[in-house]
Amino acid sequence: MRCCSGKRGRQRWRSERPTGDLVTADLFADQTLLEEEFQPGAFLLRGFVTSSNSQLTAQLQVILAEASLRHMRTPGGFLMSVGMSNCGAHGWVTDRRGYRYDPQDPESGRPWPPMPAPWRDLARGAAARCGFAHFEPDACLINRYAPGARMSLHQDKNERDFTQPIVSVSIGLPAVFQFGGALRSDKALRVPLAHGDVVVWGGPARLRFHGVLPLKDGQHPVFGSQRINLTFRRVL
Repeated sequence: MRCCSGKRGRQRWRSERPTGDLVTADLFADQTLLEEEFQPGAFLLRGFVTSSNSQLTAQLQVILAEASLRHMRTPGGFLMSVGMSNCGAHGWVTDRRGYRYDPQDPESGRPWPPMPAPWRDLARGAAARCGFAHFEPDACLINRYAPGARMSLHQDKNERDFTQPIVSVSIGLPAVFQFGGALRSDKALRVPLAHGDVVVWGGPARLRFHGVLPLKDGQHPVFGSQRINLTFRRVL
């Protein structure tokens, strides 16, 4: 694999799987893991999640049956191309009133579905592997990208504690993740992501701008013509 950031990249081969309470059956890949720090505080974990995961699929279906995907509008009235939902104690929402976290699904008035314990363990395990111990996510954003959908460069700054990392899991079709600088105008790295890859960023990278280029058409053998992105955060 070619490093995304040239000489600044740091790659480490890991032959062992997580141990102790970080191990979750059927969620971690059996193959050797390539871990790359492509920017200070930003890590790419190649193949951290298994390529075919019936448990993950079943849990996702249960959550979306309770809190369906929807295309939200930004405060400026722009309709987002990405379908979104949430699970956990808090859910990220956007509308004319602004960007915020809400403990209730505004469409149903009910709390968001609980975050599955294996998902929480997956996020904790990825964060710990990258040096962010004791990460306890209380929100998981679920984004569905159809071909052509994209996410413009933005910062994750609605959370209270910026010492906590962001853990982003890629499922389904491959995508190109953009990772920029402290300003939206800064040149962004382009990081190719495949099914099962996880990106973790925190510390000096926590407030960097990031996004996803328009998804190319394709067909994943398990998830079809879509990409699902699970983004774990600590809100409070």
